[in-house]
Amino acid sequence: MDKSYVQQLENVIKQMLTPLKNIPFNLVIEAVSGKKVIPFDINNQEHRDVLDLLKQAALTAGTEINKIGILRQRPNEDGNDVEPYVLNALKSLGLNAEIPKGLKGKKKTTGYPDILFWYKNNPYYLECKTYNNKNISTTQRSFYFSPSEDFKVRHDALHFILSYEIYLAGV
Repeated sequence: MDKSYVQQLENVIKQMLTPLKNIPFNLVIEAVSGKKVIPFDINNQEHRDVLDLLKQAALTAGTEINKIGILRQRPNEDGNDVEPYVLNALKSLGLNAEIPKGLKGKKKTTGYPDILFWYKNNPYYLECKTYNNKNISTTQRSFYFSPSEDFKVRHDALHFILSYEIYLAGV
């Protein structure tokens, strides 16, 4: 085989294995799912209403989390534990909230996004994350996205992220 051709193939493979950077997240979601990420519009009353409901849900879930606490060996797993609190808080506000289904029709707890909820018959996606303030100025990532063949984004929708600061208590 021609050495220059082999070198070209190696370069293509290296480029494919290099993490993508500086690509707007909405374009990634749209490319993977074929669904549009609807931009938040502060002039849209429904968007403002949903944001207000998310704020209420965040406070309710945060209060419940602080009552019970989260105990994990690995702090990066705390985000998994906040999801049920947020899901229940959304439901307590009368929203139809659930774990999204992948393309195969089964509910998936792993992967982006964590929650699908409905307001006035419109779908909205929510990702729940946690972070430790001690790591805020480090290069440690707080968000990781890995596309799946069974991706959970199945609707054109607004996408929100809800993040809680975690801290070590009682030690």
